Amino acid sequence: MGNGATGQVGVVAALVRTAFLVDGVYAEAGRAYGLTPQQGQLLCVLMHRPYGMSELGETLGLAKSSLTGLVDRTVRRGLVRREPDPRDGRAVRVGLTDEGAALAGKFYAETCHRMEALPSGLSGAERDRLAVLLSQVVVDNEVPEVFVEAGTVSVSGSSPS
Repeated sequence: MGNGATGQVGVVAALVRTAFLVDGVYAEAGRAYGLTPQQGQLLCVLMHRPYGMSELGETLGLAKSSLTGLVDRTVRRGLVRREPDPRDGRAVRVGLTDEGAALAGKFYAETCHRMEALPSGLSGAERDRLAVLLSQVVVDNEVPEVFVEAGTVSVSGSSPS
């Protein structure tokens, strides 16, 4: 299947297959907590702070109608809330509820645990090199910060005012 004698593939195939692998792990972690992958992404993005709908759509790469549906479904579950934007009375922001913040923390920890296992066949030096190379790809392509390194996250949930 194009792996060659050593199991090595080219960069394009490796990136595409890695994306499938990561998506699968993300979906598995979501299922463990009753979340769709999109809901899991939403919760992870909102762990730092509330976002305006436009900014949230750009970060998640979703069209307005798709984002509205995602937020509506997640609001109904009691995980996020809409709140007035203090800088613009016509706009709303989306933030985590206390329940959403708790679930986001659990989902995030589970996802990190599962992702951490993916490169388990690599040495410490190889893992470090992989992190450097992938970081460069992320920076060069200006990928939004939808998921951050374990240990650097504090979950911000609060009761609606």
